[in-house]
Amino acid sequence: MKFLATVIDADFTVSFISYIEFLGYKDVSSVAINFIALADVLEINGEIINICIELRKTTSMKLPDTIIAATALFYGLILITRNMSDFKNIKGLQLIELYSFAN
Repeated sequence: MKFLATVIDADFTVSFISYIEFLGYKDVSSVAINFIALADVLEINGEIINICIELRKTTSMKLPDTIIAATALFYGLILITRNMSDFKNIKGLQLIELYSFAN
């Protein structure tokens, strides 16, 4: 949690897909809603779409994960995830496993 707090203080940025996924649960708490409202939400653009197309041609990723990865690649951001296996084979994508900081 300390690591996440540091990251959020420095740059709390999410893909619009992550924003939708985060808020798309049936019973989202008001605390969670207030938390994600602090994030800068990155929209999709033509260049991200082109990166998505190339990733879809070369991987078997689901479309939402492809958009998240393409957004991180386009902006040169590090992707913090709990699903390392979804993203580990993407060349140039910097990853941090969320649970690696649990201890």
